[in-house]
Amino acid sequence: MTPPSWAWRVANTVSDSIVLGAVIQGRSVNVTLPAVVTPALGGLPQPAGVFTSRAGDVEALMAGLDPGGAGGRLLVSAVAGMAGVGKTELVLQAARKALDAGWFPGGVLFVDMAGYDPERRLEAGEVLLGWLSALGIPGEHIPASEQDRARLYRTVIDAYRAKDWRVLVVVDNAADTAQVASLLPADPSIPMLVTSRHVLDLDARTHRLDILDTGAAVELVTNVIALRCGPDDARLHDPAHQGGFAELAGLCGGLPLALRIIAALLADREHLTPDALAASLRDEHSRLDRISRRETTGEIAVRAAFDLSYQNLTLGQARLFRLLPLNPGPTIATTPAAHLAGLPEPETEILLQDLHRAHLVEEPAAGRWRQHDLLRLHATTQPADPADPTEAAAAHQRLNDHYLTSLGHADAFLDPTADPPLGTFANRGAALDWLDTEHPNLIATALQATAHGDHHTTLGFSFGLTLYLHYRRRFNDALTLTQHALTAARAIADRREGNALNNLGVALRELRRFEEAIAAHEQAAEIFRETGNRHGEGMALGNLAIALHVLRRFGEAVTAHEQVAEIFREAGDRHSEVQALNNLGVALRELRRFEEAITAHEQAAEIFRETGNRHSEGTALNNLGIALHELRRLGEAVTAHEQAAEIFRETGDRHGEGNALNNLGIALQELRRFEEAIAAHEQAAEICRETGDRHGEGQALGNLANALQEVGRFDEARMCWAEALSAFDETGDDENAAAVREFLTGSDQPDR
Repeated sequence: MTPPSWAWRVANTVSDSIVLGAVIQGRSVNVTLPAVVTPALGGLPQPAGVFTSRAGDVEALMAGLDPGGAGGRLLVSAVAGMAGVGKTELVLQAARKALDAGWFPGGVLFVDMAGYDPERRLEAGEVLLGWLSALGIPGEHIPASEQDRARLYRTVIDAYRAKDWRVLVVVDNAADTAQVASLLPADPSIPMLVTSRHVLDLDARTHRLDILDTGAAVELVTNVIALRCGPDDARLHDPAHQGGFAELAGLCGGLPLALRIIAALLADREHLTPDALAASLRDEHSRLDRISRRETTGEIAVRAAFDLSYQNLTLGQARLFRLLPLNPGPTIATTPAAHLAGLPEPETEILLQDLHRAHLVEEPAAGRWRQHDLLRLHATTQPADPADPTEAAAAHQRLNDHYLTSLGHADAFLDPTADPPLGTFANRGAALDWLDTEHPNLIATALQATAHGDHHTTLGFSFGLTLYLHYRRRFNDALTLTQHALTAARAIADRREGNALNNLGVALRELRRFEEAIAAHEQAAEIFRETGNRHGEGMALGNLAIALHVLRRFGEAVTAHEQVAEIFREAGDRHSEVQALNNLGVALRELRRFEEAITAHEQAAEIFRETGNRHSEGTALNNLGIALHELRRLGEAVTAHEQAAEIFRETGDRHGEGNALNNLGIALQELRRFEEAIAAHEQAAEICRETGDRHGEGQALGNLANALQEVGRFDEARMCWAEALSAFDETGDDENAAAVREFLTGSDQPDR
């Protein structure tokens, strides 16, 4: 069998970006994930400890999830016609039981779509970005558009199933079909659970969840009391109280959300009888009936339970309950909640635990808190303390200040030019973990600030999140924030308008809106030129050059890179100058001006060496090796790639090391040093496997197959081709997958 006549070269070509405000300048941005990914198991909220009278419903769901059963997709719309009927709890109970049974070794993908909360509603494209990352797809291989993300997601889910890593998909609280459509797996054997207050127009098996009857409702209330107060609680066994329990069940409308809140009141007050509580709840019903004629019976039952529970809170508990909705994101951690309340963290944690026992907040993960959307709405309608009418504004400012300060400290760990402050985060990993967890809150806070006309806050969050959003390749979020930042800068005539335009251009480029990106960078460069900001002008022109490069306008890119190098040379910024030289070399190589490219890369490597920037030296050497290869100076190319691999190894950049080793193997093959090439490609494939870079692994395996065929190891080569094909299919690389498939079927060799 004749091997294909191409090689996959994995190279650091044009350095990523020059982003002003928070500065990314000429650096590769990579996401490192574990080799074996268990997606989001910890993301499934813990089900309630007390769950009664739904055993039949759980078994109905389990029948569709059982891999040994009939199978098929099970889409669940629990549509009792009102919120609070227990849709989420039912699905959580079934999902946890299925996971514990070992039916889903690939884990569970869970999301709360917040479909009925206009401020927190999620769209499918945003969910897919997080899910693809959880499934092990590196950020650089996640497409920008929702449609392309959905296609890749379905491919990956299918690949997980093919490897017996069955995954359960749970979509909670969807308001309409549009929120769900792109999240549907392509394979009908992959189960999916969906909850909604409406019947969605999906190819679904609808499971209608009804309210609890009186007996089941009483059982839920008494079980909560038994759990919290012990099974010997006298109220549970006194026949005189049974009527009170039954009346509470009726007054709560058979809705588990209201029943749990009422049960918590009884559990926290051991001398409160169900009869007395029923009388109080009856009074609330009467009051609400008089003023809420538009509400249904169920809505009145829920609100009466909320009001009664709120009235029984201490002043501190009630204040925190009112303040929690000021956090615009989906959940809040204990530390920011303490800043929101203006209280010490231990005291805040006690209050949160009090609210949790009252079922007024949930704890979906340790130390994180959220409110049911109905409770969130209820909290926003409560009047502020008359003695402190500005409590909300002050709390909001404290929370914003905390998020901005923490964001600044985390951002410093991503910026190689910054000196991270001590104390907030122990290291870069801790800073990234915080950003991964809190970025929904940070983005929501920035957008909320825009809505309130707080332009300075918008700018602070936008520039503070720039590095992170580019690192995690969340370019849709970056685009939204930079657009808001640009509006804010213009509204207050802020000097950072050019910075915002520059960042906007980078986001547009990554979303493949190249002409708009070029226009943004040109505007940014003009603003910097007018204001005499030569450094800013150089950064904008550098990003302009990268956009031109992507559009294959290499001549214009060369001119722009040369201008950038000259600007930074005049400014005495050697670091930026050498990045421009490195990028210039790549553009020259594309124009087949290899000698000039080699000169540029050699200069870049030398200056990086002089300034002690070892990682960037490795990038320049890797690019130098590719240019030398093009001129058939193969021995020198081997040396350059070996040096690059060693530098990446020293600096801990496993992704860069894998790239350099793969390029080294290609050069060694050209020299017919096949055994050495095989060793290099095997190392490259192993590194990609360790770092979760499936696409890079596919490229390394394809090149390894070439080398194996050259030494007659045909069976091993064919196995590598098959693995490469699987990797390309999983990562949505249709072009390379088609090329391998064509070769394996004995058709014409692919032309690469």
